[in-house]
Amino acid sequence: MELRKAFARNLRIARASVGFSQEELADLAELDRTYISALERCLYSASLDTIERIANALKVEPAELLRPLDRKSARRKARG
Repeated sequence: MELRKAFARNLRIARASVGFSQEELADLAELDRTYISALERCLYSASLDTIERIANALKVEPAELLRPLDRKSARRKARG
């Protein structure tokens, strides 16, 4: 469960840092916007294939989306 939370948090941060809406990211990754939203809210677990598609759309390494973050640095990065 902790990995899923880290993924959800990292996904939100990475998406915000490139300025994509959930819909824009979903289009680039060929996924549904509601699925991106559910991933960010930690409702679903993403498959490795999905993580790779999202990472490619965001132009980051898949490992970056799975990296554990402490809460303080996650808040700082989200604020920019």
